[in-house]
Amino acid sequence: MTRHIERQIDQLKQKILFVGTLVEEAISKAITALINRDIALAQRVMTSDAEIDRMEVEVEEECLKILALYQPVAADLRFVVSALKINNDLERMGDLAKNIAKRVGQLARGQQIDLPPEIRTMAMQAQEMVKESLDAVVNGDTALARHVREQDDAVDEGRQRIRERVLRGITETPEIAESLMRINSVSKHIERLADMATNIAEDVIYMVEGEIVRHRASD
Repeated sequence: MTRHIERQIDQLKQKILFVGTLVEEAISKAITALINRDIALAQRVMTSDAEIDRMEVEVEEECLKILALYQPVAADLRFVVSALKINNDLERMGDLAKNIAKRVGQLARGQQIDLPPEIRTMAMQAQEMVKESLDAVVNGDTALARHVREQDDAVDEGRQRIRERVLRGITETPEIAESLMRINSVSKHIERLADMATNIAEDVIYMVEGEIVRHRASD
């Protein structure tokens, strides 16, 4: 029985990592499409979301099968419970990448305005958080997971600066208000990517140490 559950958990981990790879690629392409106003690349991001959704269902079914067949305890149970939550957050990240990609076409077809520099900074920070959160999953690295949590405030601050810039812009140049609101929407999606990475980091801490750090200030 022990060898069976170990094999099933190893297969589950591989599937989670595969979904993580798909999501990282989708986010990277969505951000690249945004910066370059690349509608064709944005369309590929939107199309690829179906594969992420399919894998999310497959991983969830695998988790439920392990719970039903093997009734895991202790560390194995924590891993499966965490995998369910991480899987859900990854699927939501895929949706956020798709949402960013949708805005690319809208911005390209609307009034031509420059992206605020904070968008690029936020995007780089959020992408790094996503990468590090997935590395923490792979290696069971709680120190890296805690580092991810510490970075979330910087992304939140970038989001607030963009919101303030957008509000000023709407007042000063109302003729481009629609495009400014789309930029604000993009910044919100990027902020949510950082939030999802933070969720994954917190799940890693629970998975490895059995400690629930959600709703606590970062260490």
